Amino acid sequence: MGDEQRYGEYVAVRRHGHVAELVLDRPKAMNAVSSEMARSIAGACAALSEDQDARVVVLTSTHERAFCVGADLKERNSFSDAELRRQRPTSRGAYGGVLDLPMPTVAAVHGFALGGGFELALSCDVIVADATAVVGLPEVSVGVIPGGGGTQLLPRRVGAARAAELIFSARRVEAAEARELGLVDLLVDAGEDRTEALALGARMAANSPVGLRAAKRALRLGQGLDLQAGLEVEDAAWRTVAFSGDRAEGVAAFNEKRKPEWPGE
Repeated sequence: MGDEQRYGEYVAVRRHGHVAELVLDRPKAMNAVSSEMARSIAGACAALSEDQDARVVVLTSTHERAFCVGADLKERNSFSDAELRRQRPTSRGAYGGVLDLPMPTVAAVHGFALGGGFELALSCDVIVADATAVVGLPEVSVGVIPGGGGTQLLPRRVGAARAAELIFSARRVEAAEARELGLVDLLVDAGEDRTEALALGARMAANSPVGLRAAKRALRLGQGLDLQAGLEVEDAAWRTVAFSGDRAEGVAAFNEKRKPEWPGE
């Protein structure tokens, strides 16, 4: 399992070589995101963003039947309007923390990933789901809207009309259909989501850390731009890696038919 670092009561980071596992660990509440948990997610992401040793982050859950059921509605129910307003930046900090991680991110989803829980997964680059996964953005059924990035991330993934149908109907989507619609990317056997996501993370982490971060930057910054502007974004990202130690080592290792030892700079 490697060493484990806790961020408050509900979040942990475990090390698997160059893969950092960001663990949602509030099993008594199916990982419902309270203010305290949101602060912990944001804190863990801030630390990981600065960590040059972490080449890939895999987001997992310790609960057997849920990845995350979204915002803590019990806590929300007790808020005054002023408290809800004050809590908003805390909430945004958690989703933004995952979204802004500079290295590739993989979500390992099983059971329920609803509302904010699905938004945490959508904030990752790739979603691995097992056969028990149930995803959806049911916020309009409780009088709000997806507020952790869902209205922006879902249409970028599946298109505007599909996102509208899912968000307006508030329906839950089971694993096979979720894979078919592109709500998740890889579908694996029940109970295998974490193992498969960590394995995928390890395959990614074998590659150049400088290359991985630059490729992610180009992918993210290029979204929504016209092709010519996007190619300029790609060119700028290429220039950041072209003269790096990683590129020199990568080319040398290829020519010498050996595994590269990435300097990571």
